[in-house]
Amino acid sequence: MYKIKVNDKTDFNVEVMAKATTINDELVNADVVKMGASGYHIIENFKSYNAEVVSFNREEKTAEIKVNGNTYHVKAKDQFDALLDQLGLSNLNANKVSDIKAPMPGLVLKVLVNEGDEVKKGDSLFVLEAMKMENIIKAPADAVVKTIKIKPTDKVEKGQLLILFK
Repeated sequence: MYKIKVNDKTDFNVEVMAKATTINDELVNADVVKMGASGYHIIENFKSYNAEVVSFNREEKTAEIKVNGNTYHVKAKDQFDALLDQLGLSNLNANKVSDIKAPMPGLVLKVLVNEGDEVKKGDSLFVLEAMKMENIIKAPADAVVKTIKIKPTDKVEKGQLLILFK
């Protein structure tokens, strides 16, 4: 499931499955043909659309798409972004961070950084197993790891201090 926001105004829920795609729970039956490196011709409900991907940023999950001459700015969130939102980790990069706390109780499976490492926003820090799911906790901003207070097999509680940054 993807949450798509177009031009910072309109929201869509998109689900792409093996044999079908739905937008806002309505089945979409479109014929899509790739035309060149970044162009597409789409026919849906007897209407024809020429679409071109003008720019695409995979890391930020944003794109600029031109459809029949109109340009649209698109932002996407997937299930992992929704999980970060739910855990309260999505907006940690707005300020300089000084630490990472456990977003939920769980078991540390792997620690992927060492003290003194420079990490960039989005770099994986550690793997936390919670509710039978493995969650890769990523750096919310560029920082230097000062102290690591966890090791594999540690059980952590929600809110417990795990990593300190310089």
